[in-house]
Amino acid sequence: MTTQRRSRRSPAPGERQRDPERTKARIIEAAIEEFSAKGFAGARVSEIAAKAGVNQQLIAYYFDGKEGLYLEIGRRWRAYEAEMLPDDLGFPEMIKRYVRASVDKRMGGKMLAWAGLADTGEDPDDAEAKESSARLRHEVEAMRERQKTGDLDPDVDPAAMMLIAMSAGNALAVYPQIARALFGKDGSSPELVEHYANELAKILTALTRKP
Repeated sequence: MTTQRRSRRSPAPGERQRDPERTKARIIEAAIEEFSAKGFAGARVSEIAAKAGVNQQLIAYYFDGKEGLYLEIGRRWRAYEAEMLPDDLGFPEMIKRYVRASVDKRMGGKMLAWAGLADTGEDPDDAEAKESSARLRHEVEAMRERQKTGDLDPDVDPAAMMLIAMSAGNALAVYPQIARALFGKDGSSPELVEHYANELAKILTALTRKP
């Protein structure tokens, strides 16, 4: 994804905020909402600023524009993911946490789907892509360690299982209309989220259990 960056300008005195961290948090929250609804290409900085209740120039000042803001969300997600999914976490609990995070609007689960739809098939050579790939490779290695301890069937390809787990774990966020048709409930309802998380954990655990 290629974007044109504007020159970075300090906000005017009247634009300065007393609490920069709180302002950044509002911008991040608004950006996740905008990117989740429209993807990177369709999102507008002006809409993000309006939702956050800030001057548009603050986005350039704090995040170096739209692309920098998008990359910062990715970095924050990977940091949260590393904390949420420690290497010693049991496989069933890992699946449940994926499901819960996917429907949490603060996490931007739909952004992953938009990124996939916009993918050109080329191998990006930017820092964001490298960090993301490194995190995924780390999770595959963690799956291999689970195989060594007998937690998972050693004959299962850990990369394939990781892709299946992530795809299925994000289903409520990506296919809310199918969830409503199948379960008769909104995909974000706490009852359905917990039901689906438990069922998916049971299904994937059964598929990966050592014979």
